Amino acid sequence: MTSTALPNAAAPSARDTRDTRNDVVFRYVVAGTAMLVMVALAGAALSMLWGGRDVLASQGLSFFTSTEWNPVENRYGALVPIFGTVVTALIAMLIAVPVSFGIAFFLTEVAPRWLRGPVGTAIELLAGIPSIIYGMWGLFVLVPVMTEHVTPWLNENLGTWPVIGPVFQGPPLGIGMLTAGIVLAIMVIPFISSVMREVFLTVPTRLKESAYALGSTKWEVSWDIVLPYTRSAVIGGVFLGLGRALGETMAVAFVIGNSTRFTASLLEPGTTIAALIANDFGEATETYRSALLLLGFVLFIVTFVVLAIARLMLAQLSRKEGN
Repeated sequence: MTSTALPNAAAPSARDTRDTRNDVVFRYVVAGTAMLVMVALAGAALSMLWGGRDVLASQGLSFFTSTEWNPVENRYGALVPIFGTVVTALIAMLIAVPVSFGIAFFLTEVAPRWLRGPVGTAIELLAGIPSIIYGMWGLFVLVPVMTEHVTPWLNENLGTWPVIGPVFQGPPLGIGMLTAGIVLAIMVIPFISSVMREVFLTVPTRLKESAYALGSTKWEVSWDIVLPYTRSAVIGGVFLGLGRALGETMAVAFVIGNSTRFTASLLEPGTTIAALIANDFGEATETYRSALLLLGFVLFIVTFVVLAIARLMLAQLSRKEGN
């Protein structure tokens, strides 16, 4: 009997070897790009922490709990800008989320087809307007309205309440955390509404038509069908807008008043981390610059915590949905 040799086709060809090598190279390249993002992220955080080491060494953890910000005596407390950052972002979300939901539902369920395209495009174009334009609009248009109408009304109607009264008491300046929150809300509405509109369009038509056939109203369809189906994506869009609101700088700097004095009133001037850094970093030296760099690290941590909470919420929703 004669033995038969393996055919040449069984041996790896030059093309197979080249493809394997290209796959390995491609895997390392994409892995490198992912690692580059992580390295850049960690480098930015650590560089700000290293730059703020002087203030952290001299004041310790009191930097994060003190309300005193006195560059003349080299005493710095981050609680006031942290408070202003969180409060203005929450005000923006309280206004932007319902409005964005209304816009998205109108464009997907109520508006005629000839109107959906132009209105949707106009809303998306709002996201491209520079933040400094929003700040100038807030300073020259919104601030006079707040001074003449909103602030006096809040003082007279809500400022006398026993618990929440101090929150709505203040001089008719027009600038303050409430004004900054309104400007932020207008800025993030295009982002949140665009995300909601896109995910609402993914809801199968047969689900909504079945609900309408059973006698459901448009509100019932939106609340019982559309929102549960797109819940995870909607929450992701909301936290995307929240991340934008937390880090906004120029628009807030125009209308918040840039005061480092702690106040519980939404009608008095305050400041945020980003606004304080933008206003003072150019003229800061030595210890003051170290304090501002440490503030930047605090803003990084706050944003990271917010996005981490969003990821945890989305993960829990996915587990409940069986994904």
